[in-house]
Amino acid sequence: MAALISFLDLFLEDVVEVFTVVLELFGIIVLVCVAFRCFVQWVRRDPVNIRLNLAQGIALALEFKMGGEVLRTVVVREWSELGILGAIIVLRAVLTFLIHWEIRNEKKDQQEEMELERAAKKSNAGTAAAEKPVE
Repeated sequence: MAALISFLDLFLEDVVEVFTVVLELFGIIVLVCVAFRCFVQWVRRDPVNIRLNLAQGIALALEFKMGGEVLRTVVVREWSELGILGAIIVLRAVLTFLIHWEIRNEKKDQQEEMELERAAKKSNAGTAAAEKPVE
C-alpha cells in the first residue's frame, strides 16, 4: 500500500509539473501574440483599441500564469515554498486587478469619445439642415 501511495504521489507531482508548464506556456504564447498584433497595429498607425487589446491580452496571459501558480501549490512541501508561491500569486492578482481597472477606464473613455462624436455629427447635421435654403 505504501508503494502505491508513493507511486501516486510521484505521478501527481509529474502531472502537476507538466500542466503547470503548459499553463505558463499558454500565458507566454497569448502575451507574445497579442503584443505582436498590437505592435503591427501601431506600426500601421491604426491606433483603434491598441491599448485596450494589449491590456486584455496581458490580463489573459496573467490569468494563465496565475493558474499555473495555483496548480503548483498542490505539490508544495515546505512553508518557505508556500510563502514564495503566495507572494507570486498576490503580485499577479494585484497586476490583474490593475489591468482590469485600466481596461474598464479605457472602455469608458472610448464610449465617451463615441458619444461626443455622435453628438457632434448630430449637431453638424442639424446645422446643415437649418442652413439649407427652402425651395
